[in-house]
Amino acid sequence: MRMKRFLSGDEAFAEGVRLARPQVISAYPITPQTVVVERLSEMVEEGQLAAEYVHVESEHSALSCAIGASATGARTFTATSSQGLLYMAECLTYAAGGRFPIVMMNANRATALPWNIYGDQRDSLALLDHGWVQAYAQDNQEALDLTLMAYAVAEDPKVRTPFMVNLDGFALTHTYESVDIPDQEQADAFLPPYDGAGNRFDFANPVNIGYSAGPEFNRYFKHSAHEGMLAAADAVERAEARFAEMFGRSYPGLIEAVNCEDADIVLVTLGSIAGLARERAAQLRAQGVKAGLVRIRYMRPFPARQIVEALASAAAVGVLEKDVSFGAGGTVMTNVCSVLQQAGNAVPVVNFVGGLGGDDITQAQMRGMFEVLQQIAAGRIAPEDCPRVGFLGVDSVADEFGNPCCEGCNDAGFVAVVGGESEGARDGACATDTEGGR
Repeated sequence: MRMKRFLSGDEAFAEGVRLARPQVISAYPITPQTVVVERLSEMVEEGQLAAEYVHVESEHSALSCAIGASATGARTFTATSSQGLLYMAECLTYAAGGRFPIVMMNANRATALPWNIYGDQRDSLALLDHGWVQAYAQDNQEALDLTLMAYAVAEDPKVRTPFMVNLDGFALTHTYESVDIPDQEQADAFLPPYDGAGNRFDFANPVNIGYSAGPEFNRYFKHSAHEGMLAAADAVERAEARFAEMFGRSYPGLIEAVNCEDADIVLVTLGSIAGLARERAAQLRAQGVKAGLVRIRYMRPFPARQIVEALASAAAVGVLEKDVSFGAGGTVMTNVCSVLQQAGNAVPVVNFVGGLGGDDITQAQMRGMFEVLQQIAAGRIAPEDCPRVGFLGVDSVADEFGNPCCEGCNDAGFVAVVGGESEGARDGACATDTEGGR
């Protein structure tokens, strides 16, 4: 029987795992993921879930155990976060190269040093090239639903690739929302038992598992893994179509594009911060500004075509991410710019790095980011006048543009100085009342 419950993101994800009926769960607790494996242990103990629950001694062992279980043809699950994910890094490539459709939940958390338990996305984004499908949930309902769809995608015979579902640490994992939980019959109809034929230990039909391949053959295996990852894009669409039909909740594929058809300015982001960005874009639309939002739901396979199409009309694009590749730029920004360049789209793109170590991304900063994009689109400031990588709260021009333009005003003003004079709030006038205001 379907029911609604008030659950944290961790608890919602655990409910999704229960519905998926994994046969082996390998667990090692790490904040802010711990609640997931705690709830699953209770479910196994109480008989709600028939699974082998293996409490291992480290994150490296957790994924190693999952690999071994998957190699026998069992549906497997594990979970981790931050330094634990980095500790697993060696095993990530084994799981991907072995084409084992393991599902793992990662609670996005800052990486050391400095030591920090709060949420950013540097852990998962640092490991994009390790061969796992990567999805990012926006809320707790999507977290639960992604659990079921992750298995459907990972186990698709054309994909057979491990799947990492990412939840923003604390912002989702420990925040409570009302969540609709499907009944077990529905879940079973959506997700039939895993058939690992052709990629499991089988004495009747032996196959080589955990092989080595020298220079003359290695490239073929890597090409096959690449093709499997590309096939995940279609598998996501198929899984979401079936999910919508069976459960009545629809998801938009690899990205969610909001009001991008005619947008002059678009902010690109991923994860839970998209909610605040969506709110600001809607406010600007109500003021007559053609603002849009792109929420990247899947970083792998990367939604190149969808992003190019969504940004086709934009005069200025911002990429907001909780990550930085030191000495280069944001990882999301790099991926976005790459596909735009390949498509011949020279739209200016500004990188906003925020939320590191769980830092708040404020409403003022969100106003400021959209204001910067408006200024660039209108030709009032040049993209090169913005830092190539702007850290919110440190050196991002968005911090200045996000300041209120006058006392008691809830909107942002034009505070950048051009030619020695403020471009917006002159002589006490509100920027929204000036020519070209919002």
